[in-house]
Order: sequence, then structure tokens, then C-alpha cells
Amino acid sequence: MNEWVESPLYQLATFQKGRKVDTSPFNGDGYAPYLGASGLEGGDDGFAATRLAVIAKSTDTLMLWDGERSGLVGYGRQGVVASTVSKLSPSDKVEPKYLYYALSERFDWIQHRRTGTGVPHVPKDLGRLLKLRYPKQRTIQQRIATILTGIDTAIEKTEALIAKYQQIKAGLMYDLFTRGVLPNGQLRPIESSSSTQFGKIPFGWKLGSILELTDPQRQPILTGPFGADLGNADFVAEGIPVLRIGNVQQGELDLSDLLYVTPRKAALLSRYRIKSGDLLFARQGATTGRNALATKLVYGFLINYHIIRVALDHERCAPLFVEAAFANEVVKRQIERDKGRGTREGINTAQITSLAFPIAPLNEQRQIAQILKKINLQIEATQAELNSYRMRKCGLMHDLLTGKVPVKVEEPEVVDG
Repeated sequence: MNEWVESPLYQLATFQKGRKVDTSPFNGDGYAPYLGASGLEGGDDGFAATRLAVIAKSTDTLMLWDGERSGLVGYGRQGVVASTVSKLSPSDKVEPKYLYYALSERFDWIQHRRTGTGVPHVPKDLGRLLKLRYPKQRTIQQRIATILTGIDTAIEKTEALIAKYQQIKAGLMYDLFTRGVLPNGQLRPIESSSSTQFGKIPFGWKLGSILELTDPQRQPILTGPFGADLGNADFVAEGIPVLRIGNVQQGELDLSDLLYVTPRKAALLSRYRIKSGDLLFARQGATTGRNALATKLVYGFLINYHIIRVALDHERCAPLFVEAAFANEVVKRQIERDKGRGTREGINTAQITSLAFPIAPLNEQRQIAQILKKINLQIEATQAELNSYRMRKCGLMHDLLTGKVPVKVEEPEVVDG
């Protein structure tokens, strides 16, 4: 029988908030892993003294109690509970990992009920306010937790695979931009490379200006509209998208959070519209130097003041090579040197123009672009797989933790005596 019941959280778990204790970056006698905001997700928060501390067992759920991400939960961690974290020890009504998943599914609910004018925190009476549904039969709770654990394992393995590909790409980028490639696709001997004040470049390459690779039919380097040309009052609910600095990630564009202007406003700002293959460059703040190529998906989008657009000539360069070159140490060192020279941390069009930019012969640029495209496709395919797992988990959590989809548990066979 698959009977579901509902209880307030205080009947399903006991709460114990962590205490302030001595911490250290090193382990030692009387110390254990410190479980703060990072530690409850498996990250490294260092170590803390166990004397007088609140200690978590692997069957406890840990909830971040204070801060922007308050309500976030972790499971399976052992160690010292930080003062910003609360330990929830399950009662005999609920399976430990089922409790973790049930609370994880209610993260948004908790976030909307946070209190505090300065640092937000979980409401003190969460145990009374939050009611959780659960199957009365513990074996069904176990089965639900097992299913969700299985998809979590798949997510972790896929994340690890992406990290592996990213490491391979980083090593490959270093070799390509210090050694170059021969016509047969093999790397040149490092001994043939030349030393410059910014680092090694391959044989046959030169340091030049990015202007050598730009489209002569367009303004080569352009900063987005400034001040009154594009302000908050211009944004509307739907229309022509505007890319901001947060949309420019390294090597890709994040289109999850866009602003829009009317077609009429976009027509007035038509010179700031981008084309497929343009290089978009983050020009201010901590993200200065981050860049990505515009794809067909963003053709006709606008840029704002915090982005510089470089119009590349595809007959004179391989755009993917240029994108990678901006992420190369030879260019990054110059950007780091230049970005703090103004009144605000950042870089302008004149500074980009003056960068000593590594330029390979066109055929070699295209070879390198093909090599990078191959590893990029592997990363993109694996990222798509990860996104699919995450969507499946979201759907499963809703279906399984509400009882919408019943879960069957195999009954043991009864043998006649």
C-alpha cells in the first residue's frame, strides 16, 4: 500500500545550529573537516576544532542557514558544522536521504521566506512553517532516494568528464600557441619557438595588431552605446535582445538572462548590431578580457556599453583561432597589465588595438581552429548530456517527491513451509 502523509518538518528532524570554533587550513589532532557554505556541497572549507563543536554524521542533512544561498542543503558530509549552517538529524519517520531530497526540492520555497534586513537567513520557525509529504512506507522512501541518487551519480560523472575535457583543452591550447602545428597536424618542436617579452610564440608567427585581422568594410572595433543612448528606460519585456557583460562567458555566450529594446530603438542603434563571427569582448570589471564569438543565434542582437565588438574578416583569419588567441597567456598578460591604468578597471578600444597579438599564417590558423573545434564539440555534447540529466532530475524530483508517479517496491517471495 502506497500511503502518503504530510508532517511539519520539526516532526521529521531535529535542528542544531553550528557554533563558532577555531578553524585552520590544515588538519591535525582534534580537528575535522569544516562544513560551511562550500563544505556542505563537498568543497573545501578547511578544518575546525571538534571541541565543543556541533558534529555532523553522514546521515544528517546540512542546511545553509545564513547568506544569499540560505536554504541550500547538503548530505553525506561528516565534520564540524559551521555557525552559518544547521544540522538536521532525521527522525524514525523518514529515511535520511529522502529527507535531503525533499528539502532540496523545497529550496525555492525556503528562499522566498527568508528573513533579515542585512544578511538573509532561514526563518527561525522553519520547522513549523514547512510541511513535507512522504510515503508512510520506509521502503518506498528508500526506493525514491535510490532513484534520485542514481541520477545524481550520472550528473557527477558527467561533470567530471567536462572538467577532464577542459583540462585537455587547456593543455592543448598551451601547446598550440607555444609550438604551433606543422602541415601534417603534428606539433612543432618547442626548440623552434621564439621568445618574446610576453612569452613564447611558434616558429613562423609574428606579434601584430588585431587590426590586421578585421573587416575593412566595417568599423573594426566598436564599444557599445553609452549613457543616454541606451538606458534602463529603454528596456521592454520583449523585442530585440541586448547582450550585457554577464552574457559573455569565456568561449561561449550565455543567453539565459537577456534584456530587450523595441525594434524602433534597435533601428536607432543599428551600428551596434552584431553579425555571426564577430568577437565580443568584456571590457570592464573582474571579467575584463573574457571573450566569445557571436554565433548565428545572436545575429542582429545589440551590445551594451560594457562590451567591445571586434569585426573579424573571415578571409584574413580563422575566427576561432582569434578567440583562442585572446585567451592565450601572451595576450592575457598584456590585458592584466593594461586594465587597471584608467580611472576604472577595464580596457578600451585603443588598448585592444595596441595589444601585441600573436598571428599565425592563415592556413595554420585554420588548422588550429579545426583542432579546437573538435574538442569544443566534445565539450558541448557532454554539456548537453549534463543539461539533459539535470532536467530529468528536476522532473523526477517533482514526480517522485509529490507522489504524482507511484513507485513500486518488489515484495519478497513467500515460500510455503
